[in-house]
Amino acid sequence: MKKFLAALIAVLALVSSVEAGQLEEISERGTIRIGTTGDYRPMSYLNPSTGEYEGIDAELSKLIAESLGVRIEYVPTTWPTLTADTLAGKFDIALCGISRNYARAKSMAMSDGYGVGLFGKTILCRKKDAKKFRTLADIDRQDVRVMINPGGTNEKFARANLKHAQLIVFEKNAEIPSQVSSGKADIMITETVEALQYIRADKNLAAPLIDAPFTRHSCGILMRKGDQEFLNYINFVLAELRMDGTLDRLEDKYLKP
Repeated sequence: MKKFLAALIAVLALVSSVEAGQLEEISERGTIRIGTTGDYRPMSYLNPSTGEYEGIDAELSKLIAESLGVRIEYVPTTWPTLTADTLAGKFDIALCGISRNYARAKSMAMSDGYGVGLFGKTILCRKKDAKKFRTLADIDRQDVRVMINPGGTNEKFARANLKHAQLIVFEKNAEIPSQVSSGKADIMITETVEALQYIRADKNLAAPLIDAPFTRHSCGILMRKGDQEFLNYINFVLAELRMDGTLDRLEDKYLKP
């Protein structure tokens, strides 16, 4: 009987802690902890000149924090450690251009999508080489150097589809376009919205397949499973921002040509 009562008390304590949930914790803390890589234009980019985060996810982070009446506490993460950091509870939510996919949905919770139909895997190359690369077969050759950042869906796509090209893993995602531009790599596997930013900034670069990406997907806000109330709240905020036109305006500003 004593063992049963002890087990019951433990269960009730667990239920009570779950019921408290992230919303209450965030309110009591006065901050929302947001995980971000800060290396992905135009989603979340840490500007070294200002020390401020820029992009659509930075703006969404501010709007979510404002809706809760709390401040933002950014928690740096990386693509290789994003899943582990999320599961470990290092932050409340993560925003940095995170693709919605089945693998993430199996182990974590993801919000409703935004940027639907605007994201897709594509390539960045030097403008003089643009006519050489029209298909995956054109890229998947032994003499083609393909640069990828580690840990994210760009690396997964490259390893799944490129069996002959030279794959070069480069830690700093935001610096890969300059590596391609300077001739240290031939191709960057990237997203359509990211490629658009870099061809605008560097006239030496091109994205010849930007209008016909290899895949299409949306982005979502990532968090641990187990707190449906908190996930419902994040989805509610996104729905309200869509309904009042704010999300459309942000997508036009950051994600569209």
